[in-house]
Amino acid sequence: MDLTESLAKTSLKAIGLEIGLDIRMVDGQLEMTPFDPDDPRYAPDFIMPSPRMVDTCRADDFPFFQPFIGNGQLTVEQMHHAASRYSLGKTRSGRPMFWMMADPLCPLDAHIGSDTWLSHLLKQREPMLDFWQPLHCLFGLHLLHPRQQQRARISSGACSSLHPRSSRRTIGIVESESTAVVLSEFFPDLLWMAYVTPEHLEPALFAPLQGHNVILYPRTDPTQSNYLYCYDLVSDVHRCYPTIHITVDSILEEHATDEQKRRCIDLLEFLQES
Repeated sequence: MDLTESLAKTSLKAIGLEIGLDIRMVDGQLEMTPFDPDDPRYAPDFIMPSPRMVDTCRADDFPFFQPFIGNGQLTVEQMHHAASRYSLGKTRSGRPMFWMMADPLCPLDAHIGSDTWLSHLLKQREPMLDFWQPLHCLFGLHLLHPRQQQRARISSGACSSLHPRSSRRTIGIVESESTAVVLSEFFPDLLWMAYVTPEHLEPALFAPLQGHNVILYPRTDPTQSNYLYCYDLVSDVHRCYPTIHITVDSILEEHATDEQKRRCIDLLEFLQES
């Protein structure tokens, strides 16, 4: 690759980072100002997800807790506790950041709000990141195992032969990260995680959970499609990872009203409305 081709794939922002300048376009004019070397936004490990990025974005006040704080079911201290455990963050515009982390030292990506990924935004800003294929894991996975085990199990891909841990934990898995965070304060005996989007639901996602009990709580819907998909998934997961005792909870299919099913509510919404 010659220099011209290389520069064509390099953003001005990335070039400025290399030479210590904050380069930006303002009213049609290029402005270049030296940046503070202590500013974490310009550190090399801030370009990709890193522990420094997680710490810089930390926040502990989130609107999805407010209905439960307002009616006295949860306290502000519980919100802060949950935000800290899950390393929740916020963007500058106030959108929640849900970090996918194999462990606290290995952030993989962040789901921003309910429709954007940090990796997508970084690729838009830095064309040289087009090669990057971010890994995803269960939200909340960092709360389960030591770092060395986490990395090994995530990278294991399909059916893994890693030895399970001797002590079983019960893990509740929902779709929404905010639901997992709030439920962690309502039902702390379970370790709550989230699969974030149905596209993530494949057997390899569950590889790190070998040796544990897993309960899936999919959203309900009028045709039971989410429940039936998870029901079939359970067989595949057990075939790949026999030490995982995995089931699908049917409380929503049995007790949600037709109107609730039309709205495709999840477990937290069902508990709140009940």
